[in-house]
Amino acid sequence: MSIAPVIQPGPAQSRPTRVMIVDDSAVIRGMIARWLTEAGGFEIVATASNGRMAVDAAERSKPEIILLDIEMPEVDGLAALPMILKVQPTSKVIVISTLTQRNAEISLKCLSLGAVDYLAKPESARAAGAAADFQRDLIAKLRALGEAKSRHVRVSAPALSVMPAPAVSTAVKPGTVRPQCLLIGSSTGGPRAVERVLLDLKPALSSIPVLIVQHMPAMFTAVFAEHLQSLLSVPAREARDGDAVSPGTILVAPGGRHMGVVSSGSKAVIRLNDGPPENFCRPAVDVLFREAAGVFGASAIAAVLTGMGSDGTHGARHLTKAGATIIAQDEATSIVWGMPGSIVKAGLAHEILPLESIGRSLKGHITGSSK
Repeated sequence: MSIAPVIQPGPAQSRPTRVMIVDDSAVIRGMIARWLTEAGGFEIVATASNGRMAVDAAERSKPEIILLDIEMPEVDGLAALPMILKVQPTSKVIVISTLTQRNAEISLKCLSLGAVDYLAKPESARAAGAAADFQRDLIAKLRALGEAKSRHVRVSAPALSVMPAPAVSTAVKPGTVRPQCLLIGSSTGGPRAVERVLLDLKPALSSIPVLIVQHMPAMFTAVFAEHLQSLLSVPAREARDGDAVSPGTILVAPGGRHMGVVSSGSKAVIRLNDGPPENFCRPAVDVLFREAAGVFGASAIAAVLTGMGSDGTHGARHLTKAGATIIAQDEATSIVWGMPGSIVKAGLAHEILPLESIGRSLKGHITGSSK
């Protein structure tokens, strides 16, 4: 599960982000409202205790962000979500739920229906440690979505002119070696973005292994992998230590563990570890990128998709120095342009593309075709 940084008071803005809280627990509603008020930069415009009330409140109060519980009486979160987005289509919905297998499956279903993110809710508001983690993650996500909403100036940085090659004779310029492994890093808004990229890439998936780090709680990653397998009809699973990195297989980093890759004889294999978080995240994209650079070098290709923070940037430096190609999602199609934006601003993106073009570009690199 990603671990958010300690939250500092937000910068003064001309207008606070409008938030609606939907949860059947008055304690949870009150607790979240207090946190957001104390954090600053947010306005609680409505609360609701079930999905039916939430639809009416959303239409009336026009919130920019909606926190939506799953398990509620009368109309639950899954049933309410499409109705809410019908009356308030511009709202960004974050699903909140206790961490169970069933709720993980429902949360991912909500993402496919239009929610932009999810957050594991503590089982009890009195569980101090869990509540503190929930508070940090919640405010960090809302802050990132609020900043994305208020940013009007789009970054128009040019694509990377290839960085100077390292002082080794085997250095190869990006794009001149057929990719042998696809690396994907994503966070907020990532599941839907990953789905889109892989669907567009589907004809080429049999020829390359895909390694994915998506910031998710432990129980979610296994469900996400199962969902990808069902969607793509391609073998996909949560990675296990020692798994071979094989063409035609998608491996998802398990929540709460870093996923790296090492050489073992003539093969590349997965190595999981419980090392400290990097960029406040475990699993971290940086770990995968850094280790893959050492194993695959110029034959790696990476896509950095929507997500908050800057995870992936340090690892991308290793990939670029090794001659690998990096594609970053553009700001206009990102839910949050933190991770891909950091890549672009660091001058590490060889291509900056809208989401709908990334799969096609990857396919061209992998198959050697421009189509």
